[in-house]
Amino acid sequence: MENKIKERVTVLVEFIRVSLIRPLIEAGDPHQSENSISELVNFLETISDAALLDPDNEDAKYNAFEVLSEVYAYLCSPSPDQEVIDSLSFELPKAVSKFASVSDECLKIAESVINQLITMCSPRDMLSILCEALAKIVKTSAYFTPLLSGLSKVILSIRRHHYEQVKVAVPVIVNVLKFVTSETDDGDTEIEGLFDRAVGIANSIHTVCTKLVCDIFIYYISCFVELFLATLYKFSIRVLTFCAVQQEGKSNEKLCALLGLYVLEIMALVSISLNQNKVSCQHLVSQLSRLFPYCGLSYLGLITGNDVDKMTSIVIGGAEDEVDYMSCLSDLKLGASLSVIWGHISDEVAQAAEEDLTTVKDELRSNQLRRWQTVGMLKHMYSFVSLPSDLKKHAIDFLLCITDGNVSQNLDDEYIDFALYMPSLFAALQAIKMVIIYAPNTVLRKLAFDAFKRVLADIPTSRRFEILKALITNTNSSSMIAILLDLVKGEIHAESSKRISTINDEVQQTENKECWSPLLWNANVLELVELVLRPPKGGPPPLPEHGDAVLSALNLYRFVLITESSGKTNYSGVLSQNNLHKAYHEWFLPLRTLVTGIMTQNRNDSDQLAVDTVCQLNPIEMVLYRCIELVEENLKPST
Repeated sequence: MENKIKERVTVLVEFIRVSLIRPLIEAGDPHQSENSISELVNFLETISDAALLDPDNEDAKYNAFEVLSEVYAYLCSPSPDQEVIDSLSFELPKAVSKFASVSDECLKIAESVINQLITMCSPRDMLSILCEALAKIVKTSAYFTPLLSGLSKVILSIRRHHYEQVKVAVPVIVNVLKFVTSETDDGDTEIEGLFDRAVGIANSIHTVCTKLVCDIFIYYISCFVELFLATLYKFSIRVLTFCAVQQEGKSNEKLCALLGLYVLEIMALVSISLNQNKVSCQHLVSQLSRLFPYCGLSYLGLITGNDVDKMTSIVIGGAEDEVDYMSCLSDLKLGASLSVIWGHISDEVAQAAEEDLTTVKDELRSNQLRRWQTVGMLKHMYSFVSLPSDLKKHAIDFLLCITDGNVSQNLDDEYIDFALYMPSLFAALQAIKMVIIYAPNTVLRKLAFDAFKRVLADIPTSRRFEILKALITNTNSSSMIAILLDLVKGEIHAESSKRISTINDEVQQTENKECWSPLLWNANVLELVELVLRPPKGGPPPLPEHGDAVLSALNLYRFVLITESSGKTNYSGVLSQNNLHKAYHEWFLPLRTLVTGIMTQNRNDSDQLAVDTVCQLNPIEMVLYRCIELVEENLKPST
């Protein structure tokens, strides 16, 4: 049986040599050469398709390997005509890349074929050809592996205009990786090889940058020597050349910045796609992190977003068309945040980046503005739906670390433009809120809630209520609204306790009574209650769906009314006759009618849903009647 297989393969190989490859060698006119190339490509596709359609067919795999080997042997032979090779270079990369999914041996040969073409053809032409091949939509991820490997070699072979060439390739590479990760199932081992090649491309760009720096340095030294020895004429020529070298230096700066952005984008994609395989993921992350020092990236600059902005501005340079170019690098800030969180997870990664994370955390604890910037960056992790929950947990843990203990809150309100930071902090709180709601386990939800309270406490009191109000008005979850209203109640209680403590201080009693300025005790509290008890769309709130929010709003109103009444104050306006009448007639009476109707309808029903409804409405009914009693008591003197 084995002999028969070998005989068939021998016949197949001979067919390639005689019918397909020999015409390429002997072809005199371009038209015949083109036909021969077309026949060869079609034949290769037939062989690869046969092997891919029947993955268990060992004969087909063996045929594929032998055929591919024969093509490689032809390219390595001394006889190929350069024009024929140039023509083949347009077609072979796509054709041989399809063999990568057949077997590991075929993948190696396919990479060898593409590498051989790179050594024989123009690097700039090959870069365009490989980018075109990568743009082809193929569902098998292994198809892209030899092409990415080839790009890594091409970048090293380019001699001039490195930035412009790499700039063309980066969006193609990133789009391929995004496409493959969106189409690939979890646990696909082929995708690891793909990312390994993507990291290899980063290393190639780094090698080019390093070589350019060395070349420029050597040239500057030679120019310096010649300036003292040359004549005036030669000096003028050297000045022109010197300017050209300076321009090359600027291009190298842009290339280095582009490398940094590429590394951050790959960091995000690796973290999202390979987190199931911790070992492979961490290995790739470490490799990417080693490039940070060269790119001028620091953990402090990454976690605050400053390094991302700096590199982006270098690449964009103020040009509008460059802004469109950056759209392909959509996960830079996610990648920057993940880079630091990986260092928080693994000492090995932090060492690869040459960073001391303890120093970074201490700096963030002592600098409130940088801490706010960090919170704004971490929101990209909290809000990213596809990011694994364990990475979000580590990001929450990092946030708890930098807000733990005696953190600095010494900002001067007169010199800080809070409008620059509040939108980002609000978005971060919104993202953490989504973690609280949708986290898959109780531990993560609890940690997220602790982090939520820490971030809220880090916001100046003068802005805190405004943020809380915005969070409540932008939340659909009844349970989350209830939690936020409880936080408002806690803030008011803390401020009330502080006020009483200050007034009871005999030394400063008179002074503080005069300067006391309530920040949370204002009509906004009643606005929050009204948002729940009398929604903007009209009518009483839907029950029992919004039961948690309604109960929390009633408790908040009751707390404010009792506290203001017992303290003989009216900061919130809750005791004014107009507000009492409004609460009584517009909030509580319509709500009582609704609650009474639902309770009457379900109380005698033995259905489980009816029992649950009654149980949920019981505490609401109790607190509602207490609120009505309190309002009636405070309305009596005026009636």
